[in-house]
Amino acid sequence: MYRNKTCGELRLEDKGKEVTIAGWVQKNRKMGGMNFLDLRDRYGVTQVVFNSSENPDLFHDANSLGREYVMQISGKVEERENKNKNIPTGDIEIIADSLKILNKSEVPPFTIEDNSDGGDDLRMKYRYLDLRRPGVRKNLELRHKMAFEIRRYLDSKGFLEIETPILVKSTPEGARDFVVPSRMNPGEFYALPQSPQLFKQLLMVSGFDRYFQIAKCFRDEDLRADRQPEFTQIDCEMSFVQQEDVIDMFEGLVKHIFKYVKNIDFTEPFPRLTWKEAMEKYGSDKPDIRFGMEFVEITDLAKGKGFSVVDDAEIVVGITVPGAANYTRKQIDELTEFVKRPQVGAKGLIWVKIEADGSVKSSVGKFYTEDQLKEWAHKMGAKPGDMMLIMTGEAMKTRKQLNELRLEMGNRLGLRDKNVFAPLWVIDFPLFEWDEETQRYYAMHHPFTSPNPDDIPKLRTDTGNVRATAYDIVVNGNELGGGSIRIHDPELQNEMFSLLGFTPEKAKEQFGFLMDAFRYGAPPHGGLALGFDRFVSILAGLDSIRDVIAFPKNNSGRDVMNESPSPLDPEQLVELNLEIKTPSKDK
Repeated sequence: MYRNKTCGELRLEDKGKEVTIAGWVQKNRKMGGMNFLDLRDRYGVTQVVFNSSENPDLFHDANSLGREYVMQISGKVEERENKNKNIPTGDIEIIADSLKILNKSEVPPFTIEDNSDGGDDLRMKYRYLDLRRPGVRKNLELRHKMAFEIRRYLDSKGFLEIETPILVKSTPEGARDFVVPSRMNPGEFYALPQSPQLFKQLLMVSGFDRYFQIAKCFRDEDLRADRQPEFTQIDCEMSFVQQEDVIDMFEGLVKHIFKYVKNIDFTEPFPRLTWKEAMEKYGSDKPDIRFGMEFVEITDLAKGKGFSVVDDAEIVVGITVPGAANYTRKQIDELTEFVKRPQVGAKGLIWVKIEADGSVKSSVGKFYTEDQLKEWAHKMGAKPGDMMLIMTGEAMKTRKQLNELRLEMGNRLGLRDKNVFAPLWVIDFPLFEWDEETQRYYAMHHPFTSPNPDDIPKLRTDTGNVRATAYDIVVNGNELGGGSIRIHDPELQNEMFSLLGFTPEKAKEQFGFLMDAFRYGAPPHGGLALGFDRFVSILAGLDSIRDVIAFPKNNSGRDVMNESPSPLDPEQLVELNLEIKTPSKDK
């Protein structure tokens, strides 16, 4: 072997031992007649000392070693005179008596340290170097440990891990599919699965009543910090269950992982909000409840005073920001510009300050008396020293805009601490959402989600107000996962397809194999999928799932390291019976 100890395991009790370590040169420092070299591997860093007076030839050789050289070094472990309390091996050093260069390295394009001087694009291009950085390595170690513990926990609950196909049939409902041409079946295509949804339902029909899989999923959608074209989810399904059974099972899993990783005990049940409550209080179906600032509607108090911005609005709604009455006009202008950004899309912002002496200052004093504004303050719970921020417009759109402002204020006031975790369940989602462009309903989750049993009579008469038996688990404003009780009755499933605009022929073409399976006795079933990448990133205190994926794509869906996607050779196109049509410039 090239080593008998790693660079992270030696301690003071190893003093006097002859050891051999191997790794990469992190730093090489010459100080007078001494040379101090930091050698790094996956496990840590060890300082190695070369002394010119004791071994001048070895000292000379050590001086020539560059960063990221791959080395094998032998020597004796000694107590370090100037100890480094920042690393576990900081009490010892190795007095070298031999070295061997296993491989030389060019000067790396950025420093292999936590605080690297490389930008995102550069580090992604050389991702194999970026993965040497301790922080990135720790993220992947956390991912590994969580995967093993999740498997162990679900195994203890009677779940079987079963793999499902990666080459499947395209089902255009929902996000776009990635498609794969079939050489053996010219003109036909596989799709990469957006999730194992249909197959896990088939496993329930097959009698495997508790299934899970840490599954790769693929969606051809626009990217952002918490999205990748390929991602991993903890996919689960259970038979003979109702909503409460699924929630209890996976709340238990989430609590277990928080205890395992963070030593945080959630002893009480996670709070629950209906979708309607979440939208009314927070303007989001994934609210961050680490802090307050719940929405308060003041439409009845504000209208009818001759202010057209308010009088013409469907809703007037605001938040109370504690202790913000000392905000300067410049700071308020910054907030106004924030809500006008295209990402938020508001036209403006109304502000009202309650000064320490109880007097009122506002941007709408021309239209409202101080007493009227104090009525707002009373309803919104604003006290001396607080500031109210208020928005107007169409109800749903305005609430979503106010949600962005609420989160921004949470950031500015330091209320979104990454070391504080606030999970909750959001339940009773709408079963359908209306699309103005196509003038039809779409499934908010997917076509197999069961309606709330109480709302089944309203499927045809009050379609937009039918609730789904669906649930999301949310942590710190991130949707950690979601699921639903599935439709297991063929007649109800056909009704669902009809409401979504499927002809019987189209439904059979896309989902015929599932419907055929239901003819042979489908049990009541439901499940949930947790975003594994997202779960790891939340517990690691990261903003992006990209940092917990070994080889991620950038925001354009490109791997800048291996330069994919890339064109196919003409010979491959012929073999696949494909012809590339160049897009017109106006598209």
